[in-house]
Amino acid sequence: MKKGLLFLLIIVLAVTMNVSAGGAGEKSDTPQRQFVTIGTGGVTGVYYPAGGAISKIVNKKYDEYNLKVTVESTGGSVFNVNAIMAGDLEFGMVQSDRQAQAWEGTADWADKGPQKDLRAVFSLHPESVTLMAAVDSGINTIEDLRGKIVNIGNPGSGNRGNAIDALENAGINWETDIQAEGLKASEAAKMLQDGRIDAYFYTVGHPSGSFKEATAGRRKVKFIPIENVDDLLAKYSYYAKSYIPAEYYPNAANTTDTNTYGVKATLCTSAKVSDDIVYAITKEVFENLEDFKALHPAFATLTKESMLEGLTAPIHDGAMRYYKEVGLK
Repeated sequence: MKKGLLFLLIIVLAVTMNVSAGGAGEKSDTPQRQFVTIGTGGVTGVYYPAGGAISKIVNKKYDEYNLKVTVESTGGSVFNVNAIMAGDLEFGMVQSDRQAQAWEGTADWADKGPQKDLRAVFSLHPESVTLMAAVDSGINTIEDLRGKIVNIGNPGSGNRGNAIDALENAGINWETDIQAEGLKASEAAKMLQDGRIDAYFYTVGHPSGSFKEATAGRRKVKFIPIENVDDLLAKYSYYAKSYIPAEYYPNAANTTDTNTYGVKATLCTSAKVSDDIVYAITKEVFENLEDFKALHPAFATLTKESMLEGLTAPIHDGAMRYYKEVGLK
């Protein structure tokens, strides 16, 4: 009798364990949750809200894709590429020029060589190489930066490379002709208002929180044009002329738009990231483009066609699957 009861208890226990585990050797029907992170840039730039806009759109379909997208503020383009290649980030916002340099193994990747696992997903807003100076500094042209304290951006940012290109194009040696500072973009506006720097460069989409902050202080500031860049544009195909709309910054001393040049912001990833994940992100942004554009003024001019421009690295297979489905490729 006791042996029979013990045997029955063993059977009940085995059945219970089998049911709770979904059956011996069987896989659960519940899809595994997936988490990915987008590396952006400083919180005052457009990269951070751009990453937030992507995550907001995609996370609405969490139940469908079982995919959660989060955003991380980072040091910018170079950091993002390196973190993607190291597997520390799945996605990153990267300037189109930095994407080209990483793929080719030049500039910051000259020692590491071509980053052949880098993949493009889509491009976003144009980013203008922007130079702002205090009115009392006497800076009216880029040539006037000689002898001044100028923030060119933190090491590892695309901003820094663009600033150096602009300075060299104007015949200025950034190491000897100016006192170059390496502050993050999020610190520059306050430093300008505090009188600790005379000017700063920032490659960013407009309107930008940094320049909103800089124009809201007591110290009067203005945008400085960056012109005579035809040779620079001929040398680097990823650069194009652009301008900074005066209407975005009514507190600046400028009364007209400011001429400059720029690049495009792109979303990049690694060849090692799942096709399904990249497909889901691409599809949700493209199929909800009007809602996406409403999330930041810098996105206002986006079209599906323009979002395939400025992509130097190969397009990820997951993104390409969507583009072929809808006839964009």
